[in-house]
Amino acid sequence: MFDYSVFSKELEDLKSQGLYIYIRTLEGPQGSWLEIEGKKVLNLCSNNYLGFANEPRLKKAAIEAIEKWGVGPGAVRTIAGTLKIHEELEKALAEFKRVEAALFFQTGFITNQAVIPTIIGEGDAIFSDELNHASIIDGIRLTKAKRYIYKHCDIDDLKAKLEEASKENFRRKLIVTDGVFSMDGDLAPLPEIVELAEKYDAMVMVDDAHGEGVLGEAGRGIVDHFKLHGRVDIEVGTLSKAFGVVGGYVAGRKELIDYLKQRSRPFLFSTPLSPADTAASLEAVKILMESGERVERLWNNAKYFKEKMNELGFDTGHSETPITPVMLYDAKLATEFSKKLFEEGIFAQAIGYPTVPKGKARIRVMISAVHTKEDLDFAIEKFAKVGRELNVIK
Repeated sequence: MFDYSVFSKELEDLKSQGLYIYIRTLEGPQGSWLEIEGKKVLNLCSNNYLGFANEPRLKKAAIEAIEKWGVGPGAVRTIAGTLKIHEELEKALAEFKRVEAALFFQTGFITNQAVIPTIIGEGDAIFSDELNHASIIDGIRLTKAKRYIYKHCDIDDLKAKLEEASKENFRRKLIVTDGVFSMDGDLAPLPEIVELAEKYDAMVMVDDAHGEGVLGEAGRGIVDHFKLHGRVDIEVGTLSKAFGVVGGYVAGRKELIDYLKQRSRPFLFSTPLSPADTAASLEAVKILMESGERVERLWNNAKYFKEKMNELGFDTGHSETPITPVMLYDAKLATEFSKKLFEEGIFAQAIGYPTVPKGKARIRVMISAVHTKEDLDFAIEKFAKVGRELNVIK
């Protein structure tokens, strides 16, 4: 019989290093405030940027879809599982992203595993930022392409890697990057990446999971933010963050989408989104197509919170987005800080290795459009109290 004590020992090691992940269970819907363990706490953890996860319009759309379409599609899309509402969502996503076509998948994580190994393989080269999301890393691992990992957002290093690769006769070359890096909140230097790609005849793929609903006109994402329409080959997105539901998608040229429909394994061999998820996601897109007011409110909240935290003396890194890392560097300190915040009515989880590099532990604060100024002032007050107790600030 297998000796499971090896797992127990590793779990104890994680606890001793402050790297054990404590999972809290929510007892109600997502919102600016949550019920956890019978306690009302301010939510500073969620990727629910625009408050769509409990938005009445999305809930109504999901309920109506269940009444019309049932609770599940019943089959993979290539056999009998493509519903008309699925195609409506893809058409809306393509219009929103200002591209020719889009294709959704079950999650954002799966989308990267669907796209990368389908278009890149043996005889190809792939260039990846060293801090790319785990889903990109795992997608790359599924290929037999030669891998070049360039330093984080380092254009000179990327150029050197492309120059090195130009000496070999690769069939295809793909540069892949996060648009917004989820732990630090910084942006990929996308204009410079695109220029290099055009010079070295490479495709560009950007995972915009934390950019859509945040950057660009009404949250259209980093490509819109930098006005690079038509110059970025592949945009990957998620429906589970700013859109407030679940799922992922890829957007780009019609030829790309048609090819993925024929060759992408998660599309061919896995059941698609439920009618409720599809309808709710479609409603989220419609709201953003109507107005960018929520996106503006999100940025106003983020600006206010960061300014106040910096005035207190907290290190918030070099974020360029509403993602606000409160840098503590030590994993044990971050865990203790998070615990004390919870006692004070703040839900903000500690982030440590392997999610971030060793020595880069933090509390990652996720600001939302549904936070009020009173919410933010409450958070700032509690961060200050705990920060002084733990000698993080004076």
